[in-house]
Amino acid sequence: MAKSSTARDERYQRPREREAALPAAHGQPREPVPADLDRLIHERVRLGIVSALAVNRSLTFNELKAMLKTTDGNLSVHARRLEEADYIVCSKSFEGRLPKTEYRLTAAGRKALERYLNHMEALIRATREG
Repeated sequence: MAKSSTARDERYQRPREREAALPAAHGQPREPVPADLDRLIHERVRLGIVSALAVNRSLTFNELKAMLKTTDGNLSVHARRLEEADYIVCSKSFEGRLPKTEYRLTAAGRKALERYLNHMEALIRATREG
């Protein structure tokens, strides 16, 4: 027997629409899950950069590269994206004759990370309660 088009339509609903259509578990209303995930932070290397800077006052390019086990090019591209969004600041200097690139998390970056973590925690809660 073929599935009805209604069942197929329900299966392909957007997650937010599907969430609204589900009854509350155990008679308790569900906590709303924020709809928008910060895609800028969600990428693995960028999340690593922001997280590492959240627990360190600043980190050099080489420290981040070693910590995240990534290449120079990969790290610089992701760091530039975060810098363009004003999530991190980059300062360049010299130690003797060697260039030194150092990164710090901005207040906007810290707030973005907090929002991202709150979003992920809400998703985890919703999944566990579901």
